[in-house]
Amino acid sequence: MLENFTWYQQSGFRFKGERLVLYIDPWNLKGDLPPADLVLITHAHGDHYSSDDLKRIKGPKTQFVAPADVAKELSGNVKAAKPGERFDAAGVKLETVPAYNIDPARLQAHPKANNWVGYVMQLAGRTYYHAGDTDHLPELDKIKTDVAFVPIGNGGFVMTVDEAAALVKAMKPKVAVPMHYGFYPGVGVEADGERFKKAASGVEVQILKPVNPFANK
Repeated sequence: MLENFTWYQQSGFRFKGERLVLYIDPWNLKGDLPPADLVLITHAHGDHYSSDDLKRIKGPKTQFVAPADVAKELSGNVKAAKPGERFDAAGVKLETVPAYNIDPARLQAHPKANNWVGYVMQLAGRTYYHAGDTDHLPELDKIKTDVAFVPIGNGGFVMTVDEAAALVKAMKPKVAVPMHYGFYPGVGVEADGERFKKAASGVEVQILKPVNPFANK
């Protein structure tokens, strides 16, 4: 289920199928970079929305989907999205879901009022959920997905390891994949991947190796 995915770092991924190249929150991209058919951006922070990286993967047919505050900064084929929508983009069925903080200590990191998003995607006959930056929200428990990519930072900006484990236990995906750790000040260390795997006992967890080496050991 993950063989077509490349993890660069933080929350940046590429899906490369037979007819589709999709990037999600591309940041600090390295190596072979085929032009994107579709780029999904979850929110405006610089480790998720990088204009320099977007320039490197934009092609003549690239479609962008992003929240309104990011979409207004982009040019070309751009769709502004907010939570609670369903639509097709570049032939991919998408659903946008909420992504914000509810923990009092981090409310200002990702305010609900910003209408930032996570994405549920239909790719190659399977369902994939990319959470963006979020806390464990009650409305996320009902998401049905084969694979869930969830942020597991140490609680400075997104869910703690234990909070992320509680989310995937509620969602019950076939596979959970930790992201958004080990690369940025205040967002966990490399060992958090294994901590998440133990905390999410009962849910299969696959820990991907990033293209870029972890910064926080």
